[in-house]
Order: sequence, then structure tokens, then C-alpha cells
Amino acid sequence: MTDHPHHDCCAHHHQHHELIVENLSVSYRKIIALENISFATSCGTRVALIGRNGAGKSTLLKAIAGLVPRRSGTITWRGTSVKRWSREFAYLPQREEVDWSFPITVRGLVEMGRYPQTGWWRPYGNEDAAAVDAALHALDLEKLQHRQIRELSGGQQQRAFLARAVAQEAHVLLLDEPFTGLDRSASLRLSKLLESLAHEGRLIIASHHDLATAPQLFNEALLLDKCSLGFGSVEDVLTPELLDQAFHSEPN
Repeated sequence: MTDHPHHDCCAHHHQHHELIVENLSVSYRKIIALENISFATSCGTRVALIGRNGAGKSTLLKAIAGLVPRRSGTITWRGTSVKRWSREFAYLPQREEVDWSFPITVRGLVEMGRYPQTGWWRPYGNEDAAAVDAALHALDLEKLQHRQIRELSGGQQQRAFLARAVAQEAHVLLLDEPFTGLDRSASLRLSKLLESLAHEGRLIIASHHDLATAPQLFNEALLLDKCSLGFGSVEDVLTPELLDQAFHSEPN
């Protein structure tokens, strides 16, 4: 078998695996949700999206994932313009947006990550099963694989969705508030998992509301208030001046 879930990641080719967002604007009907967002980052990085409620964090994740239309702007990944959804991108919604009563096992959820690879017409084969096994192992879910997703704890649910993204062989993980509602041990476990996924060469972009933990969890930050107020290292962006501008200015 020549195809391994992790070995084709971009750990040693950061310069070729860059995500570039230029002048991205999104509006819902006539209401502006994002305006002229520009930033560039690369594989192996963990990026925090920081801003008040309504600042556009979820919209930016969905726009990069190709789930909402852009009013203007371009997204380039690995030197290629991304027009719509790409199988190299995996979007994980906020947990409250998921129907946890849906009757599916952990393994069934992770197998869904293979559909972009198989397409609807190619049969699910040994290579797909191996990728699912590897993802379940990587996220320490082997003992839970036959359990219904509704029976999982919050941390286990997050790991199941991450396993689906790993099985998909996604390089860019777009996570909407992944730490919300997790207890301390689950948060610690998730932070270590994200660190190891980034170390393997994945790019992680996540909305995050806890300013105190952001420096431990992320390398870079994008400060949003519908427009970009700052992008760069966490230390450079999460300054008192910029945070005051983001959280204490008059809403747009």
C-alpha cells in the first residue's frame, strides 16, 4: 500500500504549502460579515481567530471551507486558487450545531471522511479501511469506535470529528470554538492533539474566545472585527492596545 494518511503531509515543504487569503469579503444579503480580510500562513501552524461575538470568526472559517459564497477576494492554497470546497480542507462546526442524536457510530463518522477520496462511485476498499483505522488510532478512539456519537463526552466528540478530518487526509483543519464546553483534562488532551497534528504538517485555524489560553495553544493570531485588526505571532497581535480596539470599540 503506497498511500499513508500522514506521510504526504507538508511538514518539510512549508514554503510550498501556504494558504493566502486576499481581500476576502462576505455579506449576508446586504449585511457585511467580513470586509477585506488578508493574511497568509503555512502548514505546521496553529492560527487563532480572536474577536467578539459577531466579529466574523465563524464566517471566515466557512468562507475558507467554501461553505459560504464570497462577495470578493481570493483564497490560494499550495499555489492554486480555491474556488469552492476542497477535499484538503476539513471544517468542524461548533458542537451545538451538530445533531448528536443522529444514529451513527464513531467509526461510521470517521468513515465519512473517506467519501471525498472514494467519490460516490468508487467502492470503499482496504486502503480506506486502513486510513480509518489509522485515524482512530491517532485520536485514541479504537475502544470507542462502535459507540454511538451521542454517547460520547464533549472531548470524545471533538476527537471523533478530528479523526474524520485525519481520515479525509485534510491538510487544513478549520475548527469553530473547539475548546468550548470541554473540562480541563479534555482541553489539555485536545491541545496536545492539535499540536501533534500541526507538527505532522497540518495547518490549523480555529476560532477561540479564551485570551488567557491562546498563547499556549496557538502560534499565530488573526484579530477580527469584521475587518482585520492585526495578524502575526500571538505575542504581537494580542496586545492591550489591539485587544481594546477589538473588544471595546463601538460595534460596526
